[in-house]
Amino acid sequence: DYKGQKLAEQIFQGIILVSAIIGFIYGYITEQFGWTVYIVMAGFALSCLLTLPPWPMYRRNPLKWLPVQESSAEEKKPADRKPKRHAKS
Repeated sequence: DYKGQKLAEQIFQGIILVSAIIGFIYGYITEQFGWTVYIVMAGFALSCLLTLPPWPMYRRNPLKWLPVQESSAEEKKPADRKPKRHAKS
């Protein structure tokens, strides 16, 4: 559903943003860029774990689909169709 997709996107972006800020601050304080990368990668992994599987919190508003309509055999006669003409090069 669309509301679930919006929620998943907001959670994903929020976790990435928070982990990037925390990683930058921690990396700046310790003067180790590697820690920044590790923290951002951990945030990415956590956000993937929370948003990629179809958790029930993302499926609360299912879409209502139209019912299947049966078409009759009369509508599908191949003799009634006009042959397609291809453009000459």
